[in-house]
Parts: sequence; structure tokens; C-alpha cells
Amino acid sequence: MQQPVIIITGAGRGIGAATAKLAAAKGYAVCVNYLHNQSSAQRVVEDIIRGGGKALAVAADVAIEADVLRLFKTATEQLGSVTALVNNAGILETQMRVDQMEIARLQRVFNTNIIGSFICAREAIKCMSTRLGGNGGAIVNLSSIAAQLGAPNEYVDYAASKGAIDAMTIGLAKEVADQGIRVNAVRPGVIYTDIHASGGEAGRVDRVKATVPMQRGGTADEVAQAIMWLLSTEASYVTGTFIDVSGGR
Repeated sequence: MQQPVIIITGAGRGIGAATAKLAAAKGYAVCVNYLHNQSSAQRVVEDIIRGGGKALAVAADVAIEADVLRLFKTATEQLGSVTALVNNAGILETQMRVDQMEIARLQRVFNTNIIGSFICAREAIKCMSTRLGGNGGAIVNLSSIAAQLGAPNEYVDYAASKGAIDAMTIGLAKEVADQGIRVNAVRPGVIYTDIHASGGEAGRVDRVKATVPMQRGGTADEVAQAIMWLLSTEASYVTGTFIDVSGGR
């Protein structure tokens, strides 16, 4: 029986890295996708291999179709047929009101966060669909609690991109449910990761944690646990749904 194979986009750090390590611990062969930081991705791979797991790092920009095709081809050739995808790669730009946003910024955010997730999901379906000769599988998309809160005065564009991921999750789940593929999403709240620095406020979690009912920020490991549950056989009758990992926010 083939070892299950998972591709995790943006897995060199943060939630993606935590998910990669947890997936390896649960028996997956892991393809660690990254964009720029090869050394960080390689450290994740080395951690997995030291623990007795199987992993490789593959550079690819999910917003570029040719890169995604190469990502899936490499993972399939070196690890085996892909059985799980975590659409984790996403970008956040500097905090800004909508009336200040330039079109180039909007295109960057939407190309990575929305189109990238669609292209990766499309290729995963080609690997997994029982209608296309696959053995089934599961996809977990990374949304955000921002999709429901809107992120006013900070990054409405990011929130909107995650709202699109919510709609994609629901529609795609219904579309492929009879092809042996489950599609779900996790909506993290304020989590201690490096992404906040991309928005220009590295300490954002500590600033806003008082607005969280649990009065603290979350960890990447806590989000990873939810992702891996949705991928597991324990969630075998779960599709088109969401887990909010937000401390009640």
C-alpha cells in the first residue's frame, strides 16, 4: 500500500511548517513547497527526515501555472501519487485603507491567495479523482477569520481573498464529493506567525489579543491540528465545512 502523499504550499514557515511536521508524524510523505526561503524549507525537510519521515522541498510560485504543474509533477515522481493538499500559501500586504490600494497590490494578493489555490486544487483533483482514475483524497484550504470580520483599515483585500476561498471550498466540495475527494477549510484567527510582519506590524497579535474571547493569540501547531483532523479518516463524512481556530473571535 502506497504511503499517503501530501503537498503543503507555503510550508517553509509558520502554519505550513507546523502542518508539514505533523503530517510526517502521522505517516505522510511530505512535499514542502516554498517561494523564496529555501533554507527555511530545507530545515523543515531535515527535521522530518531526522524523525524517520520522508520529505522534499520544492520551490514554486503558486500564482504561476507552470510552477504549480512542476510542483505536482515533482511530488508525484519523487514521492508518489498525491492524496492530500493543503492550500496554505498566502500573502498579506502592508496595512492600508482601500482608497489607498493600487491595482498591482490587489493583483498580487488575489493571484496568490485565490488563483493559486484554484490552480493547486485543480491539479490535486486530477491526481485524486476516482472519475479520473485516482483513489480519492482530501483538500484543506486556509481561509481566515478575516473573511468574516472584513479587516477594515488594515487589509480588506486579504479578507476578501479569504472570502473567495470560503466560497471556493463550499462549491468545490459539492463538485467533487462523488469523486472520492473531500474539501474543507480552516479559518485561523490571530496566530503567532511571521505573516504579521508582512503587514507592517510584527507585534499585531499582542495588540489585538484582548479582542479574543480566550484573551490570547493562537499557535501554528493549534491550526495544524485542525488541518490534519480534516485530512484524517476521522473526518471521513466531513466536506464543505469550516473549523474556526480563532479563540472565539
